[in-house]
Amino acid sequence: MISNETENILLCFPLLRDSCHRDHRLTVVKVAMYTVMLLMILSTVFGNLLIIISISHFKQLQSPTHMIVRSLAASDCLLGSLVMPYSMVRSVEGCWFLGDVVCKVHSSLDMTFCISSLIHLSLISIDRYWAICDPLKYKMRITNNTVTIFITFTWIFSFIYSFSVVFSGVNAVGLETFIIQVYCVGSCVLFFNKEWGLICSLLTFFLPGTIMSSLYMKIFHVASKHARVMSERVTGGLKSQNSVQRERKAAKTLAIVMGVFYLCWLPYFTGTVVDPYLNFITPADVFEALIWFAYFNSTCNPYIYGLFYPCFQKAFKSLFISFIWGVSENRAAQS
Repeated sequence: MISNETENILLCFPLLRDSCHRDHRLTVVKVAMYTVMLLMILSTVFGNLLIIISISHFKQLQSPTHMIVRSLAASDCLLGSLVMPYSMVRSVEGCWFLGDVVCKVHSSLDMTFCISSLIHLSLISIDRYWAICDPLKYKMRITNNTVTIFITFTWIFSFIYSFSVVFSGVNAVGLETFIIQVYCVGSCVLFFNKEWGLICSLLTFFLPGTIMSSLYMKIFHVASKHARVMSERVTGGLKSQNSVQRERKAAKTLAIVMGVFYLCWLPYFTGTVVDPYLNFITPADVFEALIWFAYFNSTCNPYIYGLFYPCFQKAFKSLFISFIWGVSENRAAQS
């Protein structure tokens, strides 16, 4: 039989009778979890900061497309700095130590930055579609002002939608009895009823995902057609080696973009839709893992949209050289 003293040690708030229980994990497991999550957080923040600094510093990168990429990086960077650290403690310890109000703010910001990131990914696919499939009208349609309007709308919609859902509690209508039964001090869980689980998933994931998939498939088809036409003009019907390489690179890039997107987000939103119909039987640890899989997309974004483009590679190299040069000069001045 467990003594009261031992039982209290396993509580989030030992002095409160209705406190949640801490997750009982081995120390080595906790250290491993903190290490992996910290590395992920640092990669997310600094990777996206590098994108933001590069686009802001180099004028040749300040195109409409890169404005969307910079806004995407800002969204992912804010997620990594303002949301993920607190989610890390909640995931490892199994406790939320900052109270219900901060929990709602955290959940709202979590939704805001994630939804913003997803919509930005859709905007990038739309931008690339017009640039490749209708290049003659692209410069007239996509200007800095147009992109600024869409980016502003994306941020406003993400913010208002997320905070309205969380603070109004519309997502949990009909679940009051269930929430009272499972609630304890030290928990921070956002439950979705059947209707809002479906609405949120359709509006913020399946709709953007469908747009991205259809547009990228169209882009690949048009890019392949252009490559074949250029090859026929140059070689009289035989594909050149450069044409084949371009098609392979396009296929590889699009496969990585869509593969990482669905790998990260599909499990979480599938659980969000299905779990209410199964009376929320998904274990808390499983849902936490799904959340971190979703966060991982924000970690990957700067490397997918940055490192795959030569212009960003040159910008990163230039920034790195400038940083090394500045450190060397500073050391020389001190000695």
